[in-house]
Amino acid sequence: MGVVAMRRGRGWRLLGAGLLVGGALLGVAASPSPSPSGSQGAGPAAPTEAGTAFRTATPVRLGQEATAGASTGDYLYWVLPLDTGQRATVEASVTLPAAAGRHASSTWQLDVYDGLRRRQPCMYGKQTGTAAKDAATVELSCTLRPVRSGGDPWGNDPLPGAYYVRLTVTDLAPEDLGQPVRARLRAAAKEAGGAYAVGNALAAPLVPGSGTASGIEPADGWSGGWWSDRWLWTAAGGVLAAVAGIGGHRLTRGAGRPRGVPPTA
Repeated sequence: MGVVAMRRGRGWRLLGAGLLVGGALLGVAASPSPSPSGSQGAGPAAPTEAGTAFRTATPVRLGQEATAGASTGDYLYWVLPLDTGQRATVEASVTLPAAAGRHASSTWQLDVYDGLRRRQPCMYGKQTGTAAKDAATVELSCTLRPVRSGGDPWGNDPLPGAYYVRLTVTDLAPEDLGQPVRARLRAAAKEAGGAYAVGNALAAPLVPGSGTASGIEPADGWSGGWWSDRWLWTAAGGVLAAVAGIGGHRLTRGAGRPRGVPPTA
């Protein structure tokens, strides 16, 4: 009986140790990892102008606040990098001309396009806003879907690479065309997790030119879609399954013998 009790106690200790190890791994997987979305270290100064087309879009890093002076009716373009698992929120504000010089309200719109210039829908946010004649500013925002590592050729899934932001007025009194405005843009991203790191990853991110365009690559480089927190969940599940199997085997071996009968060699 002493041998059986000893074996059972050893099995429970082994099972408890495995649960602790598995819990630690799950805790690591669940804990938020440092995101490259914030201030990405010392880098170039925030841009103070915007492009007027896709080809001349001004690069901006996540966490930077870009500004630009423009005329009402201009198209303003910026481009920023988004990697696998990131869910970005783009915010823009427009400081309007003095109310005394305006004739009517104006409607502004914020659009985001991926590296293939496909317009990406917003999960939520105020993508279009109308400013009254006496309003001083108009605020816009767009939260995109999390970026996936790959997708179907016929789909519209957000993929890693360059993302173009376009800001413009869509409804304006003709008399107000050409008046000076001041635009501000800021983009940030949160890590959405490994659920979006699917198996069919892109061979290279969708960026202009050769894929190494200056100012578009993230400060830490592209992930390439090989890493995912699913690796930690898989490892934790494997450890728990192995420990549970060993512990169960030891317990059933001990329970199957009559009391007082030592195990056979």
